[in-house]
Amino acid sequence: MPDSVQTHAAPNPQPQDAFRIPRFAGLPTFMRLPMVESPVGIDIGLVGVPFDGGTTNRAGARHGPREMRNASSLMRRVHHPSGVAPYDLARIADLGDSPVNPIDVLDSLRLITGFFGTLKAAGTIPVTAGGDHLISLPILRALAADGPVGMIHFDSHSDTNDRYFGDNRYTHGTPFRRAVEEGLLDPKRVVQIGIRGSLGTANDFDFARAAGFRIVFIEEFAERRPEEIMDEARAIVGDGPVYISFDVDGIDPSQTPGTGTPEIGGYTTAEAQRMVRKLAGLNIVGADVVEVSPPFDIGNMTSLVGATLMFELMCVIAGNMKR
Repeated sequence: MPDSVQTHAAPNPQPQDAFRIPRFAGLPTFMRLPMVESPVGIDIGLVGVPFDGGTTNRAGARHGPREMRNASSLMRRVHHPSGVAPYDLARIADLGDSPVNPIDVLDSLRLITGFFGTLKAAGTIPVTAGGDHLISLPILRALAADGPVGMIHFDSHSDTNDRYFGDNRYTHGTPFRRAVEEGLLDPKRVVQIGIRGSLGTANDFDFARAAGFRIVFIEEFAERRPEEIMDEARAIVGDGPVYISFDVDGIDPSQTPGTGTPEIGGYTTAEAQRMVRKLAGLNIVGADVVEVSPPFDIGNMTSLVGATLMFELMCVIAGNMKR
């Protein structure tokens, strides 16, 4: 049986040893961890959702999970600024990909919700590689089934539009409007960071503002330190359950060119890392990194950003488990 497959209970799963099996060898899994079929006994599940049926222009994010797995081979065992050794603190594994239906959006939403429902039932916290941003809606349907959660959302877009191309209510531009309408998000505990770009209409932010979202536009971000922004975000979401959603187009496209809806003028990868590290101690019920679109990437740099953000989020969540 390959080293990357584990089918029974064992001590905390560990990445493959890079001094025994080179990083370019072996079957690709997130962080070179074992792949397991069941979430039972797994504290943090690394998951892919290869779906971009909600994309309205430049498709390709369905290929994100596979390339982020490849790029994650560059991640090592210890988070250098915090000293967190995540695999010693938590049982972490690659739980594979959620089932999707590439030609039926509504069926995909159903399948994704069901998959994440099994993780919630097992007590596993998912860290997910997308996929376009519509995947956050079915994930929230599973994780917030018992009541609304807060959210810290890194993005250049608010994703609170209503309808596209007639009466289509389910696209990567609508997930968080639907999540509020369905009672999955507590809008008074939602913070969006890095919002920018030209608008379809002057009313694009009306829903988010009326609902009570705290929107940090990139102009405000530029005038404040990332840590200051995050201190405010932490105060808003408080001690309650919170979901983290990171769209890589929040980062400037000079550093993340492989994304479907790039917007210039974003924050840097270093600023993104500083913000994610400030999530430590929050009651995180799940997280995603979305909109990595390998067909538009250059030198796999966006896939590396996505994989690194997954590692950062994983380390925050694992670090919380030792508190």
